[in-house]
Amino acid sequence: MLKVIITVVLLALFVTGIGYQQLQTTINSPLKTPQNTLFEVKKGTGFNQLCQQWQAKLWLKDCFRYQVLAKLDPTLTDLKAGLYQLDTGTVLDNIRRINQGKQASFSFTIIEGQSLREVLAAISHAEYLRNDLILDELSQQVLGSDKHLEGWLFPDTYHYHANDTASSVLKRAHKIMQSVLDEAWQNKAPNLPLKSAYEVLIMASIIEKETGLASERPLIASVFTNRLNTKMRLQTDPTVIYGIGADFDGDIKRKDLTTYTPYNTYKINGLPPTPIAMPSKPAIFAAVNPPKSEFVYFVAKGDGSHQFSKTLKEHNKAVQDYLRYQKQLNK
Repeated sequence: MLKVIITVVLLALFVTGIGYQQLQTTINSPLKTPQNTLFEVKKGTGFNQLCQQWQAKLWLKDCFRYQVLAKLDPTLTDLKAGLYQLDTGTVLDNIRRINQGKQASFSFTIIEGQSLREVLAAISHAEYLRNDLILDELSQQVLGSDKHLEGWLFPDTYHYHANDTASSVLKRAHKIMQSVLDEAWQNKAPNLPLKSAYEVLIMASIIEKETGLASERPLIASVFTNRLNTKMRLQTDPTVIYGIGADFDGDIKRKDLTTYTPYNTYKINGLPPTPIAMPSKPAIFAAVNPPKSEFVYFVAKGDGSHQFSKTLKEHNKAVQDYLRYQKQLNK
């Protein structure tokens, strides 16, 4: 059988006037594209049409030899539509990439602590991603329910192909978040003052927004757990800022702390009604397994970390230390 194939190939080469040496040159010829060139193969594009398009761009010298090779190897003509990143490998390597449907990959990242508003603004500018999101129907579109979408998208980098939809990316992010949250809820500490996995998501989002150093997530979780256990209000600025929404100018004022919103934890008891950001896995697991401590206060030290205190007296001193630090910085 092998002898028959070799004979057919040699006969074809003889008939077409292409010698063995020319065949080797054809097989090894590079595709002369600029580096990292993106090229769209439209639906219904045939092999000859593709070859002519590349020839018109001066990426290859002529099509005849490749048409002969395609006659000998019909799999070369199986072109899959899509956007491909061509490289400076051989012409045949790049055709094989299209045969195999290895489309160019792009990525979109949801950052830990981003709000839903920030995620939606970023994804609307994601390259080659079709924005099919309908703002009035987001929860149904992504979650398949009327739950508030805030908090439900797992921070990670998601890869996609050209013309994939924004909703498909967000659905993947939600599916992972649901899985992580389920795992955390199944492994929660006993006597946790959080009554549902959704309350864990809310708490985790607050921990995420309060965290300057990743290593402090557990202690911050401990502070908020102690406050809930002792019926203290959470009194956390990120919830106040979230309640202000798009009107927040970057400077939290005393009137902001005293003005009621459902998210102002200086005015409400317990947790706000929804998460305030997209929490990371460490923040979620900190929420369900906070370390035991007596800390009920913390304040920034000015270097990204916090000073944790057990009493109001200790806390007030830490606040004064921070204010002195800020005053010296502004001299």
